[in-house]
Amino acid sequence: MPEEVAQPRTYEVRTFGCQMNVHDSERMSGLLEQAGYVRAEPGSGTTDTTPDVVVFNTCAVRENADNRLYGNLGQLAPKKAAKPGMQIAVGGCLAQKDRDTIVSRAPYVDVVFGTHNVGKLPVLLERARVAREAQVEIAESLEAFPSTLPTRRESPYAAWVSVSVGCNNTCTFCIVPALRGKEKDRRSGDILAEVEALVAEGVSEITLLGQNVNAYGSDIGDRQAFGKLLRACGRIEGLERVRFTSPHPRDFTDDVIEAMAETPNVMPQLHMPLQSGSDTVLRAMRRSYRQERYLGIIEKVRDAIPDAAITTDIIVGFPGETEADFEQTLHVVREARFTQAFTFQYSKRPGTPAAQMPGQVPKAVVQERYERLVALQEDISWAENKKQVGRVLEVMVAEGEGRKDGATRRLSGRAPDNRLVHFARPEETVRPGDMATVEITYAAPHHLLAEAPPRAVRRTRSGDAWAARQEGGPGAGGKGVLLGLPKVGVPDPLPAAEGCAAH
Repeated sequence: MPEEVAQPRTYEVRTFGCQMNVHDSERMSGLLEQAGYVRAEPGSGTTDTTPDVVVFNTCAVRENADNRLYGNLGQLAPKKAAKPGMQIAVGGCLAQKDRDTIVSRAPYVDVVFGTHNVGKLPVLLERARVAREAQVEIAESLEAFPSTLPTRRESPYAAWVSVSVGCNNTCTFCIVPALRGKEKDRRSGDILAEVEALVAEGVSEITLLGQNVNAYGSDIGDRQAFGKLLRACGRIEGLERVRFTSPHPRDFTDDVIEAMAETPNVMPQLHMPLQSGSDTVLRAMRRSYRQERYLGIIEKVRDAIPDAAITTDIIVGFPGETEADFEQTLHVVREARFTQAFTFQYSKRPGTPAAQMPGQVPKAVVQERYERLVALQEDISWAENKKQVGRVLEVMVAEGEGRKDGATRRLSGRAPDNRLVHFARPEETVRPGDMATVEITYAAPHHLLAEAPPRAVRRTRSGDAWAARQEGGPGAGGKGVLLGLPKVGVPDPLPAAEGCAAH
């Protein structure tokens, strides 16, 4: 009888939190696939379809983050008991923070690893399997820059590229610096080499990613390094769109605005976290800018890039926030005319100075202020989107952006300024990564609509790469290890509500 060939072990990575965690999860997937694991196909949740390895990439910045993790772990416990050889790993920010308690609270967890030693995941899983006991390994400093690790990239047409890890700021509401460490920059040559490699694979949009992306260069004392990096990206042939997230107002210099305005493939889009419009609250948050400085940046950006879409993050109900303070936030929102604002009700982040501050605002007050802010921003978002009606835009067709596209016979994608656009499906085949020129006929607060088919469709190398992946042909790489991003443009805002959206 021929010897039976062992089936490869399957894995699933479950991600909570911000775009940095999403990017780290791509690395975890790439490492596991390099080690011979195969990504599990979505199943019914029965024991037979439960993956052999489930990895939780956790977030620690929400008040109930640990309860959410242990609830998810508890749901897996009986499945693990029923499936010999199954393993559970917990990584990310909560693992970095609660290294000593995870295994005691969930003794069936096999591996606990932190934000600095993602590269050890396959080794730790094997060690736990052989030793038949939990492996807990938390590095205190970065062992290898994440972008040197293999990656399983979900999209063939758009990718993250990390420029730095960590953060040097000390915002009182944020635990990120304690968990991810001080800022560490990559060499610009390494960044550009990665971008060029991605473009060669068919990627046409990249998002430069950092906890405080425009502080890039602080390691070498070059305050203009980020602007230079944007301009260098502009010289890469075949790279059509460049975005970046998230910058900090403190480090947002005029040369960056000039680079954005003068580099054609840098998109007219800016995500600029505000957090609060009150100077008093900004001081308590330990944010190193004030309202006047913030609005001054917005004015300069609009002068240089009139069509720029500007989005932001806002925290409502920070300790000590008065009604007068909140009115200052509303004032900035009215003045700045944000395209969209990702609004968060303040919740205590364990381990942060703000959690111990006096003047914690009652939940009912926070809720009422939050609803007023959302209503104001909805009105502004709709009014700003209505200004797009009649414009002709080139949209990068996306995969998975339009949840109702099948029923409405539409396709979806992102405009240069990252607005979501739905448009009528043409007779010809249009692939994710291709470009469609459409005329906007209707605006809603959170999307634009082109009710007629595209005026033109431009087939791209990115669309070719998507098609090759679907066919499993040369360069497809859909089931292999690649370089970087799960979606086109800036990451979805919804997961950020559970993570470190605020910088």
